[in-house]
Amino acid sequence: MGRILAIDYGRKRSGVAVTDMLRIAANVLPTQRSCDLIGFLKDYTSRESVDVIVVGLPKTMRGEPSESMRYITPFVSALRKQFPDVRIEMYDERFTSSIAHREMIAGGMKKSDRQRKGVADGMAATIILTDYLNSRYCDSGSWK
Repeated sequence: MGRILAIDYGRKRSGVAVTDMLRIAANVLPTQRSCDLIGFLKDYTSRESVDVIVVGLPKTMRGEPSESMRYITPFVSALRKQFPDVRIEMYDERFTSSIAHREMIAGGMKKSDRQRKGVADGMAATIILTDYLNSRYCDSGSWK
């Protein structure tokens, strides 16, 4: 069983998180420049087995795709082309950035650390992955 990887895709930077081998916990990976993300993923998947890549799906409060989809859609198409054997899924990412900022404050992170580029992106990817995992795990303790 391979890992599940999640991406909080942005125009400049993208947060990346991955599960452990048992798919129990989400762990942050280094934030990547979005223009380098496909290369990073090729390198990562050459060393680690990845079965699923989850990309954050930005939606408006009404549940409609947000304006960001105009640059996320081409990225997802490129992912599917580069990784034909990996399942690519999109998962609702509403509120992940604000949750990430709130969690950093609750965790006592200094304002200067919270403002470092990429910290919130990685945390948002971890939240997307954790939510995705929780949505796939049944009450019986088996995966959907």
